[in-house]
This record gives sequence, structure tokens and C-alpha cells, in this order.
Amino acid sequence: MSGKKIRIAIDGPAGSGKSTIARLLAERLGYTYLDTGAMYRALTLIAIEEGIDPADGEALAERLHSMEIRLEPGRTFIGYDDVSEAIRTPRVDALVSQVCAHPAVRREMVRRQREGAQINSIIMEGRDIGTVVLPDAEIKLFLTATSLSRAKRRAKQLEQAGIDFDLEALESDIIRRDRMDSTRADSPLRKAEDAIEIDNTDETLIESVDHIERIVRNYLEDNN
Repeated sequence: MSGKKIRIAIDGPAGSGKSTIARLLAERLGYTYLDTGAMYRALTLIAIEEGIDPADGEALAERLHSMEIRLEPGRTFIGYDDVSEAIRTPRVDALVSQVCAHPAVRREMVRRQREGAQINSIIMEGRDIGTVVLPDAEIKLFLTATSLSRAKRRAKQLEQAGIDFDLEALESDIIRRDRMDSTRADSPLRKAEDAIEIDNTDETLIESVDHIERIVRNYLEDNN
């Protein structure tokens, strides 16, 4: 890979495969991967465990300031506790969009995410990376897929984790989260004007990684 330091921003709605695609792409390219969604999920998990009202933005932001959220390849830690599986449960799914919506929470998360982007070449994924966190990223991508295909992907993850699910309920929750994410007042989910949109409804995750890797390598060849 070129020695040129680049930042890749991957945005998209719930279930579009952002996390897995970004992680696999980072492994192939030797880049750092930062899963911003895991950061919000970690705060959501703490809110559930400690009884913090997910509608109380001030309380959530105050708790966040005292939290150490540490990301390692494929793993998420709160302090020394590995919460990688706990943050992917349906109860966290149901509340994370509400937690994400608070401006005070987002300001602190964006500050941490921008700090993380100062080192090495990085792939960062979320809802507002190309529009807010890294608006000057060299490569911006916006992943999308039908709500049913996204629900089926989520169902497969839950099945592999041994968690019961209802496909229709999963799709309804994805549609609800899309609405919340795209209509919130602060940093709503939207495609950056200069982002490349990729509909991966009919692509496997590996095909999506291959697709995006070609985009990155073409960019590096053109900008060497």
C-alpha cells in the first residue's frame, strides 16, 4: 500500500454492514479501524445497566465524560471489561439511536473520534463521519440496502450468537432507527454530497469489501 496517509469515512443506516466491511477492509489494507457505533453502544449499555434514562442527554453526557471506551480490532472495552457481545444485543439495539441523538453526547464522541483520526491511515464508520466527524476525508462512502436485507443480516448475527429473534420485528426496528437517525436535529444520517453511494442489497459482505477495496486502490493509484 502507498505510504500516503488517507482517511476513509463509511456512513450508512443500521444493518448496512458498515462495521464488518470496515473491519475487513482495514485488515486488508493495514489501516486502523475505528468503530464509532461501538462507542455509542457502550454508552447505551452503561445507561441500561446503571438505570440512566436514555432521554436524559445531560446525565448521559456526564456519565460519558468519566467513561474509558477502548476499541481494539473486533473488540470493545469499557475500562478493562470486554463488552463486545453485550453491546450487540437487541436491548442495546432498541435504545442506541435515542442515546445517539443528544447533542452533548455527540459533541464528546466526535471529539474522541477526531482524536483517533490523527494517527495513521484510518477507516471510520458511523452515521455522520463524512458529514461531521471527517468532512475532509479523502474517501467518503455511503452504504445502503433494503430494510429486509438488513434485517436478515442482523438475524444471522443474532442466530450465530444464540439470541432469539423475530425477523419482522427486526425489520420494523431497523425502519424505526432509520427514521430516528435521519430526522434527529443534531448530525442526522445523510449522504455527504461528495460520497460514493453503494447499494449492497445484492452483495455479500465480502463482495462489498472487494468493491470498496477497488475504489481505494484506484484512488491511491490516481493520487500517488
